[in-house]
Amino acid sequence: MTTQQPSTQGNDAEADSPSDGVQGRKRYAVVGLGSRSRMFTTALLTDYREHGELVGLCDLNRTRMSYQNKTFGDTHGAGPIPTYGADEFVRMLEEQRVDVVIVTTVDRTHDHYIVTAMEHGCDVISEKPLTTDEQKCQRILDTQARTGRKLTVSFNYRYAPRNSAVKDLIQSGAIGDVLSVHFEWVLDTRHGADYFRRWHRDKRNSGGLMIHKASHHFDLVNWWLGATPETVFGFGGLRFYGRDNAESRGQAVRSYRSHGSPDLGSDPWAIDLAGDATLRSLYLDAEHEDGYIRDRNVFTDGISIEDDMAVLVRYQTGATMTYHLTAYSPWEGYRVMFNGTKGRLELDVEERSYVSGAAHDPNKPGRTAAKPIDTARLTLRPLWDVPQPVTVEEGSGGHGGGDRRLLADLLGPEQEPDPLGRGASHVDGAFAMLVGAAANRSFASGSPVRIKDLVTFPTSG
Repeated sequence: MTTQQPSTQGNDAEADSPSDGVQGRKRYAVVGLGSRSRMFTTALLTDYREHGELVGLCDLNRTRMSYQNKTFGDTHGAGPIPTYGADEFVRMLEEQRVDVVIVTTVDRTHDHYIVTAMEHGCDVISEKPLTTDEQKCQRILDTQARTGRKLTVSFNYRYAPRNSAVKDLIQSGAIGDVLSVHFEWVLDTRHGADYFRRWHRDKRNSGGLMIHKASHHFDLVNWWLGATPETVFGFGGLRFYGRDNAESRGQAVRSYRSHGSPDLGSDPWAIDLAGDATLRSLYLDAEHEDGYIRDRNVFTDGISIEDDMAVLVRYQTGATMTYHLTAYSPWEGYRVMFNGTKGRLELDVEERSYVSGAAHDPNKPGRTAAKPIDTARLTLRPLWDVPQPVTVEEGSGGHGGGDRRLLADLLGPEQEPDPLGRGASHVDGAFAMLVGAAANRSFASGSPVRIKDLVTFPTSG
């Protein structure tokens, strides 16, 4: 992965703006045109086109932007959206009179685009995590306080019906005051492994899984408890992926990437970029511009993130959480238990039961699972009473239905009443990533880390 340097390629000035003169529509620009951006661009070109218009694309890779524009035309009948190189970000804001910037770039660059956008009068929607370390977080907090711009972090898991049900039960007092939480999240050998192929494998880019992935989970607990984290302690290491671990198990490492590997057809860890039209167009065909290799072997050198992490967190309410993240599990999902003064609440979620390793894995998205699974089970266990199963609505779409509900909140004409407080502010985003930043510090030092020693929250803004 090369560092993200400004592009020297010019703007597609000849492309017509998609604006059709409809009054009152917000003007959106997206920076970072990888796969995650599609959730937002698709929504703006379909369900929310009456309320907002997509007026600019920004990325360091021209091939990637061109492919996205072609997809917009082929799939949605949208005209080409003006494109800008990374060094033309400010120019895009000014020329396209952007109201809101959506940031879906590599994590380590979030702060640059968030701060620049706010300083130029734009509101911002940032993909999680807010940023990757406490210094960048402080810069974002200070800029938001100074400019007063709205900064939202897209924590879609809050909107999943099963997670909303947990919040509702805790908020209702069903288990009294929460005293402790035990939270386990497991990533399987398809999804979990993918972080060790991509740019995420370099901790400078992602902050490691404690920030890139676990900020989702830390935010859920902060939100479920209505509490702010105070102190973090943990252990983490690279125990499964990487060359040293593979060789210690007698596993030979024959190639540095999947594409062109003689083992492509037989290696269950390999992904076939050329065999997937979207991956080929977004990444393989775009390599010549920025050198980004999307399919690195997960057992090669150069991995600086952890794959097994254990964390203890104390909150200002006195509650504590034990948390474990495993990135090499046979199945994917999570288990979370809350112990309260009136009882216990348990949520078990199985998002994928197993990964077969075959080219035609029946558990890949869009295919029918090999066997039915109980995808979510929520159980209330009151003191001195029988356990009570709680019916959980199963949402459709990404992240248990969370993506669809999040987009309605972010892009809809007006926000609906939100008694659960699911919308996440920049402060929520900061606290979520700061737990991960504190965990990273604790991994390195072997000592507990206090959140208040990492950043100072401005008193206004």
